[in-house]
Amino acid sequence: MSDTQSLQSLGSKTTQYLTDKPRSELLETFENQHQDLIYLVPFVQERDEFTSLCPRTGQPDHAKIEIVYVPNIKMVESKSLKLYLFSFRNTGEFHEDVINRITKDLFNLLQPKYLRVYGDFAPRGGLAIKPLVEKWNKINRKTESKIKYLVTSFDTKK
Repeated sequence: MSDTQSLQSLGSKTTQYLTDKPRSELLETFENQHQDLIYLVPFVQERDEFTSLCPRTGQPDHAKIEIVYVPNIKMVESKSLKLYLFSFRNTGEFHEDVINRITKDLFNLLQPKYLRVYGDFAPRGGLAIKPLVEKWNKINRKTESKIKYLVTSFDTKK
């Protein structure tokens, strides 16, 4: 059974939407109850739900964010992830910086076997920027092969 004792945002009667800066401290975790298995956990945020600001013009940048990871010991609680992604709303960062920051924050917190973060940003001036970052933990080749197979299977089913 999942331990929910340490989770604060899930089930909270009041939700604070903090948008002044990205806040990794909003991310909450729980223990992976299936550490003996290798499986993907995909999170897909639909178009225009993610918003940050252009650091030069202050214009809003909208994106679909996709996060796929293979958990190790910790897993991220989904409401806290939504609040964390929402915290970028008034932050001026280039698309590449946003995706790298999300990757680093999640990887440092979760220490997953594998993590991929993809940002499908809406075009500006006819040019779409779509940064993709992958990060691997130290794992054996057999596990790496299984993860690559799972990721490829997931990608072809979309």
